[in-house]
Amino acid sequence: QVQLVESGGGLVQPGGSLTLSCTGSGFTFSYYAMSWYRQAPGKERELVARSGITAGRINYADSVKGRFVMSRDNAKKAVYLQMNSLKPEDTAVYYCNAYQFANDHWGQGTQVTVSS
Repeated sequence: QVQLVESGGGLVQPGGSLTLSCTGSGFTFSYYAMSWYRQAPGKERELVARSGITAGRINYADSVKGRFVMSRDNAKKAVYLQMNSLKPEDTAVYYCNAYQFANDHWGQGTQVTVSS
């Protein structure tokens, strides 16, 4: 059974930092592209960052470039999203995604709220 479990969300003040984690099981983690998405209330889900099979190339949404850093550890079957200089507009549910051809798996999401 495929599972992606996110953790690390919470309430943080503007300018603060959070690190999200996602652990996968039930599939060959190293064969999958891994991504972080987010969905704010009333908005469509959007891509935040994507890592290929290796962490050598990671693409970021323009809105988070220079503030967020994604990393992956294939040995631990985990990806991380370090979020710095957080803004109120970063408030959303953050989802972990694993993709390989027709196989597309999602975690349950973790809430990030940026507010003073």
